[in-house]
Parts: sequence; C-alpha cells; structure tokens
Amino acid sequence: MAACALTIPLRTCHAQAVSGAAMGASFARRDGWIWWRLQADYGTRREKSGMPSSPVSIISGGAWPLVWFAVAAFIAASLTRWLIARFARRGIVAPVSARGMHAAPVPVGGGWAVVPLALAAGVAVALQERDGAWLAVAGGMALLAAISWVDDRRDLSGSVRLAAQAVAVAVVLALMPDHVVVLSEQWPQWVDRALTGLCWLWFINLFNFMDGIDGLAGVETLFIAAGLILIGLMAGRAPDMLPPAVLAGAVAGFLWHNWPPARIFLGDVGAIPIGFVLGWLLIQLAAQGHLAAAFLLPGYFLADASLTLLGRLLRGEAFWRPHRGHFYQRAARAAGGHAPVLWRVVAANAALLALAPASLRWPVAAALGG
Repeated sequence: MAACALTIPLRTCHAQAVSGAAMGASFARRDGWIWWRLQADYGTRREKSGMPSSPVSIISGGAWPLVWFAVAAFIAASLTRWLIARFARRGIVAPVSARGMHAAPVPVGGGWAVVPLALAAGVAVALQERDGAWLAVAGGMALLAAISWVDDRRDLSGSVRLAAQAVAVAVVLALMPDHVVVLSEQWPQWVDRALTGLCWLWFINLFNFMDGIDGLAGVETLFIAAGLILIGLMAGRAPDMLPPAVLAGAVAGFLWHNWPPARIFLGDVGAIPIGFVLGWLLIQLAAQGHLAAAFLLPGYFLADASLTLLGRLLRGEAFWRPHRGHFYQRAARAAGGHAPVLWRVVAANAALLALAPASLRWPVAAALGG
C-alpha cells in the first residue's frame, strides 16, 4: 500500500486537514457514514494535486487483478511441471510415513513455484508504494523459504524454525505505524502488537499443520485471497489487490498438479511462507477495521487446527509431535480418499467467502453466520 490505510467509521466528525511530511488525511461519505481515512506514508507524502497514481494503483485496479492472476497461474503451472520432473529425478520426495496421508512417495518442494511469485508481488508494492512493512514481509518470505527448504531436506529443530518465524514477524510488526490498531483500541499498543504477533505465529504454523491432504492448502489460499480481492474491490483499495491476486494465481497453477491424486506437494518451503504472507494480509484487513472478515476468511483452518490442538492438550498428549488427528485427516480416512473431503472444504469456504464481505456492513451478524 502507498500508505497503510486505516479506515475508522465515525457517525459524526468535522472535516480536518492533516499536513506534514509523512501524513495525509481525507474524508469520504459512504452509506450515510463519514469515513475518516488516515494514510500514513513510510517516507514521503503524495500530494493529491497534480500527482499521478502510482504504477501499482494503476496495474492492480479494475480488471488487472484477473490479468495478474492468469499470468501467475500460467507461470506457476509451468514451473510446477518442471519441478515435478526435477525433484523426482533427484529423489526429493516425501516418503510414506505414519503421519502422512499418501500411499507412495511424492515429490516435495512445489512451494518454489508459488513463493517467488508472491515475493515479487510484495517487492513491487514495497518499492512503488515506499512501504517498509511490505519490504520486510518480502524479506521474511525469503528467510522462511530458505529455512523451510533446509527443513524439508534435513529436518531442522522446531526451535530454529520458530525462532526464524518470530524474527520475521517481529520485524514486520515493528515497522507498522504507531497509530495502527489491529485487534482492539481498548488495549495498550504493546498488548495489541504482542497478541497480533502471537496470532500471526499460530496462523503460520496451523497453515502448515493443515497442509496434510492433496489440494487442501491450495484451496484455502484461493478462497482467502479471493475474499481479500473482493473486499479490496468493494473498499476501492487498489494496491491491496496485487499481492493476493498474484498469490491466488500462483496457487491455482500449482493446484493443477496438486489436486487429488497429487503429483507434487507444497512442502514446508511453500506452506510456511504462504502462511506468513496470508497472515500479514489478514492483519492488514483487521487494521482497516474489518476484524470479523479477517477471522471469517480462514475460518475453516482456524477451527480445525485450534480445536484439534485444544483436544490434544486436554487429553495430555504431546501436541508438538506429528499426528493424524485433525478433522480433515479423520474425514479423509473415513471417506477413503482426499477428493470428497476437499469438495466439502470448498463448500465451507464458499460460505465463509460470502459472509466475509457481508461483515463489512453487518460485522456481528456475519460472525454469527446470520
């Protein structure tokens, strides 16, 4: 984003002008409400008079999200096909294991067809919009992809992986403007940031936990990204749409080869960075005043992973160890395959996708499913 836009609904307020080197304010009336949009730049301020739109605003508005989706899908599908052959020849495969849900070794590392495209979109937004947080997100994706690739090949310790994730999350949150609130204005800023960081770390790892049957992580990513694009279109925030459009396209291209029966897996090199960037996109959504939508879009993954973890804790099980106790895993065993479960997840996500935009107008009703 050219500016990390925080939109606060107010029933009444007086027009104000905020001047300065790093801050601009504008007012717009929507549906009888007065919306106060604070736009905080990370280095310079765009003057409205005579200043052309940024390239990112131009290329991500209108029909451009569909164009970027299609381009990313084509590149990712082609790259995934090449990766399948390369990894199979080199023996880079996920072996059959007690935790796994596949009956034969499958090439792993398909995330390399997705992550570079998403990273490039993040860098484009960061450079064009002078957004330091997005630049840190791109760097975090690169760091986590490198660490996760080593883990895919050699099994790194959990403490090393978690430390890398914590560093990536902390750097991005440190670059957020002080006035931006993610979860609640009622809490001190440090509490809001700390809880946001913990939620982000949990989301990164639960996304990886949920990447356990063919196509599941890809389908979830597609629906979350679609919701982000839809809300961006409704709110008129063009720069917000470029990263989710590219991510959705890249995942769609990968899904062509990952749909049951999968010919390649994402691997941690894909699941961890994708969870990281999706978490950031959802944090941005919450910071713009759409907290209900930020929880609704990933609702299926949040429910399955969180309830499974809670159950294991209550039973005194070693929750950090690999297992096959997730609801989707039990459903796949009962159904005798992955596809029937995947289609049910598609249906559940379609319902959540419909509720998320509705939450912009009726946040409480949408969160309750009504």
